[in-house]
Amino acid sequence: MKQANKSSRIRIIAGQWRGRRLPVLTHEGLRPTTDRVRETLFNWLMHDLAGARCLDLFAGSGVLGLEALSRGAEHAVFVESDKRVAAQLVSNLRELSAQQRGQVQCMDALVYLRSRPATPLDVVFVDPPYQSQLLEQVIQLLHDNGWLSERAVVYLERSARDALVKVPETWTLHREGRAGQVAYRLYFV
Repeated sequence: MKQANKSSRIRIIAGQWRGRRLPVLTHEGLRPTTDRVRETLFNWLMHDLAGARCLDLFAGSGVLGLEALSRGAEHAVFVESDKRVAAQLVSNLRELSAQQRGQVQCMDALVYLRSRPATPLDVVFVDPPYQSQLLEQVIQLLHDNGWLSERAVVYLERSARDALVKVPETWTLHREGRAGQVAYRLYFV
C-alpha cells in the first residue's frame, strides 16, 4: 500500500461538530495543527469567528478551516494542491453536511492568491510546508491583492527553526506561541 493511501484521523475540538473524528490522508509533509495549538488559537479567535469568511491556505487536513466552521464561521475556502488530499477534504465536508459552507480549491496557493477575491476575508490561516520559504510571498499577495477585510486576522504557522518573516507595517501582532517545533502568530490587519 502506498503511503498516500493510508489515513489517520483529526478531531474537531469544539463547536457544532465537537468530538467528531475525520479521516485525513497520510501524506509527505502533511502535519495537521495539533490539538494543543488549535485550542490556543481558537481561544484567541473566539470573538472573531461568528459569521466570518475564512481561508485555509495549504489546507492539508483542513483542520483549521473545519474547526472555524464548527465554531460559527459562515464560510471557508480550503486551498490544497494535492488532488488526493483535496478529495479527502471534499469527502470530509460532505460527511459533515457542510458542502454549502466549505469550498475546496485544488490548486497552488500562490496561483490562487494572484487573483482578487469577490469578497475580502475575515480570517486567514497560513500554514505552508516547513522550509518552503513561502510565507513572505503569501503575506505580500494577501496584502496587495485585497484578500483581507478591515477586521481581518491572519494566523501564521512555521517551524520554530525558521526565521521570522516580515509583515506589512499595518499588521499588529496580537498573540504568539510555541509548542515543540511549531511557532505561531496571530495578527490583526
